[in-house]
Amino acid sequence: MPDWRNPHLISFSRALPEFRSRQRTTREFLEHCVDAIAKRDKKIKAFVTIDLRAARKSADASTHRYKSGQPLSPIDGCPIAIKDIIATADMPTQMNSPIYKGWQPKYDAACITALRQAGAVIIGKTVTTEFAFGRSGPTTNPFDSKRTPGGSSSGSAAAVAAGMVPAALGTQTIGSILRPASYCGVVGFKPTIGTLHSGGIHLLSVTCDHLGVISSTVEDAWHIASQVSLGIGSPGIGFLPGAGPDPPAPHQPRKLFRVYTRGWKEIDNETRNAFDTALDRLRARGVEITSRDDDRALAEFEEQLESGIDDALGIVAYESKWPYADYIARYPKLVGPRIHELVDRARGMSPANYEALLANRHRMQRIAAPHLEHCDGLITLASSGPAPVGLAETGSRTFASYASWLGLPAFSLPLIAVKEMPVGIQLIGRVGADAALFATAKWMMQEVEAQQADDC
Repeated sequence: MPDWRNPHLISFSRALPEFRSRQRTTREFLEHCVDAIAKRDKKIKAFVTIDLRAARKSADASTHRYKSGQPLSPIDGCPIAIKDIIATADMPTQMNSPIYKGWQPKYDAACITALRQAGAVIIGKTVTTEFAFGRSGPTTNPFDSKRTPGGSSSGSAAAVAAGMVPAALGTQTIGSILRPASYCGVVGFKPTIGTLHSGGIHLLSVTCDHLGVISSTVEDAWHIASQVSLGIGSPGIGFLPGAGPDPPAPHQPRKLFRVYTRGWKEIDNETRNAFDTALDRLRARGVEITSRDDDRALAEFEEQLESGIDDALGIVAYESKWPYADYIARYPKLVGPRIHELVDRARGMSPANYEALLANRHRMQRIAAPHLEHCDGLITLASSGPAPVGLAETGSRTFASYASWLGLPAFSLPLIAVKEMPVGIQLIGRVGADAALFATAKWMMQEVEAQQADDC
């Protein structure tokens, strides 16, 4: 099985000891990112706005704190790119929509406030699809410019994959963190729904949208999610379990459930074989892999998942009525066809329809909980194979939709390559067990890195 390898990736968390020992400065780290942007972004088009003056000022302040032995957090000085539906007081937030062209918020989103408090360096805003759902932006896949980087966190994933930043913020309604992370060969982390504060983010669906992180390593993703959580909390939810200065220790999983969903009808044999080989490696290391073929209860669970998953887009549609119906009423020619279709679907739904969809989702969350209690996670693909050719469409969201619909934490891990392109393996955990899922993800990444070292 070919492992995915990307020579461009840079990790802030792995450079942290150098900053603390003063062997390297965070300003030097930033300049490495600036050089990569200058070298690669003209072709990749990941950024829509960059503020190097402010970034350098922040990096210099961070460098001084390290020299004084007083860094603010494990991400003090970390360059981070921000998906352009997240409000920033010092840069436009345009959402790939002509309605918001040049729009400058007077405030930072909650997550940006937390990142600044932790000393992070906000380097720029990344391209998204229209309102994170509609028309695609200009971003290309860093490893094949003819292929999509995925959506809607396209610019965030491409920027990390090209080594322009170690991490970026993304959002996911159905597949917008895990799918671009899979296509671009980087880590995607979607925490339990509501764990990270979504204030100041232009949401599509209040009960489906997740804030998350796309990064070069699982450690970078965890550090950033931790600091966003600890810095601002989440109303009514609290904090990311396990958040703190040190990430949870890696933990070998005892048992994983392999889930077969309709996404398996979308993949080719090469992708299937690469995934099967990855599972064989896990078995060889003592991990029990159970599937519907071994467990009738798991088979029934999968059948129930399939019967309800189409509800996901119905909930998104109903919750999109505001503000998107208002945009259409005011600016009909400035709103793309996919947003029109979503609002048209909502107009055909009654309050009773919406209540039924919510009740069904709650029912499935209750059904899923005991299955997830009896394993270390569900394992499947994060996308339907490698990124497809073409930029107008951003690829299938099928594989990522289940964890989004149920609000479960999930990782996309860049573990396999198909046709010389990356494909992510998805780990899904139980609600609130983000730390345990991280520990499993970390162990899996360590195993692959050890194998790569042996091969070299």
